[in-house]
Amino acid sequence: MATDALPLPIVSRVRPANPKSDRIFFGVMVVVLYATVYYGFAKTYYAAGMMRATLPAPIIHIHAALMTLWLVLLLVQVGLVIARKVAWHRSLGVFGFLVALAIVIIGPIAATNALRRGEAPLGLDSLTFYVIPLTAIGLFAIFAFAAWRARRRPADHKRLILIANVALFDAAVGRCPVHLFQQYPPAQDLVPLAFLLALVAYDLISQRKVLRSTIWASIVLMAVHLTRVPVGKTHVWHAFATFMGGHG
Repeated sequence: MATDALPLPIVSRVRPANPKSDRIFFGVMVVVLYATVYYGFAKTYYAAGMMRATLPAPIIHIHAALMTLWLVLLLVQVGLVIARKVAWHRSLGVFGFLVALAIVIIGPIAATNALRRGEAPLGLDSLTFYVIPLTAIGLFAIFAFAAWRARRRPADHKRLILIANVALFDAAVGRCPVHLFQQYPPAQDLVPLAFLLALVAYDLISQRKVLRSTIWASIVLMAVHLTRVPVGKTHVWHAFATFMGGHG
């Protein structure tokens, strides 16, 4: 007797919003990022007593304190995700957004203060160097805002927050006592590139594709990094930096 074949049920595999692999990967990335920042600023700030450190201006103390608060908040947020306290993570995210906003406001003020003091590391003149902190803060603002808008899309949110922090730690990388970085400053771009490549590799392993948020944010970050010093050497930028350095 012939029997009709029963149709097999279609099982849809939905990836959880907070898988174990994400908790491990992004947790490790944040720890490595934090270690890089500490290594770069240990001598001049963290090991020097933080608020007791000898910094050139009060605004630099405020900027450093804000950045440290942001990093501590980032570690706490990652810890909450690892502990699966997502509701707490989202509630604290409102405060995190306010801290990010403060960084975007104070960062350019601190950069302008450094310009007026003639600060010019990396073998650049102060007018050209001014482009580096301003673009770092600008990139952070773009990615942090995009992460806030993507807060209901966990996969994109995590990646944009990570890239926002990678954009922000130029100063730490530039102060790392690594011979290659000090002798050949463009090599410092290898550090953010390594973070981005790690994220691309993780996307391919975990998602079987590179997410759009990873693609566009990585391209924007590296494009800015590779073009900002040439832009900073132009007459137009020097005129802008001279104007900023002479006002306020």
